[in-house]
Amino acid sequence: MSDHAENLVAMLYAANAVVEKFALASGPGGQNVNKVSTAVEIRVDVASSFILPEGVKLRLPASAGSRMTRDGVLVLFIQTHRSQDRNRQEARERLAALIRQALHVPRTRRPTRPTLGSKKRRLEAKSRHGEIKRLRGAPIDL
Repeated sequence: MSDHAENLVAMLYAANAVVEKFALASGPGGQNVNKVSTAVEIRVDVASSFILPEGVKLRLPASAGSRMTRDGVLVLFIQTHRSQDRNRQEARERLAALIRQALHVPRTRRPTRPTLGSKKRRLEAKSRHGEIKRLRGAPIDL
């Protein structure tokens, strides 16, 4: 566990803030799929977590999307692998990826002004276009 997101995930697991449930998975697995609960559902109450920083709590719903409930609980359901251990590891990796994405603070946009050259080019293009439209009119008899 090298980066900050994985450390936060480890702290969430250590503080029992992550609830794991296991269910029967669909997909490949032969007879095993009907007997063993390999799918993993993890729930993390982000809103009441004291481990996650406030900025992460604010940005996590945007990156989690529909995986976040209205109550502020993050729900991940993983059933991509045949073994329960691999699904648990995948769930932990996805949680770390979501937290890593929420740790990134977006830059604030600094408003810029157009340069003098770009203003002149725009006005010249407008006048050229207007001249073209003016010339489309009826011919003038002399």
